[in-house]
Amino acid sequence: MADDDYVYDEASGEWLPASEVAAKQAAAAEVRDAVGNLLADGDSVVLVKDLKVKGAGQTLKVGTVVRSIRLTDDPQEIDCRFEGIKGLVLRAEFVRKR
Repeated sequence: MADDDYVYDEASGEWLPASEVAAKQAAAAEVRDAVGNLLADGDSVVLVKDLKVKGAGQTLKVGTVVRSIRLTDDPQEIDCRFEGIKGLVLRAEFVRKR
């Protein structure tokens, strides 16, 4: 095996195979909705709470469907588009997978 096949894991303080570290990072990046469903890019979600949109002077009501979401680096934030609102970011705790 080559030296570059192992990566130092700061959390455990050990040298681990690169594939094992990549698998841990993928598992940590899971984004779950309000009821625990796993979310992925392109999913449609439904709001479970009325949300005031800062800067838009608009309120999104319970049951509003938001289509084609994109996941961000933060496992609790979802990037999405909605009519008349650019750059809308929702928290995963306020949505449910449709």
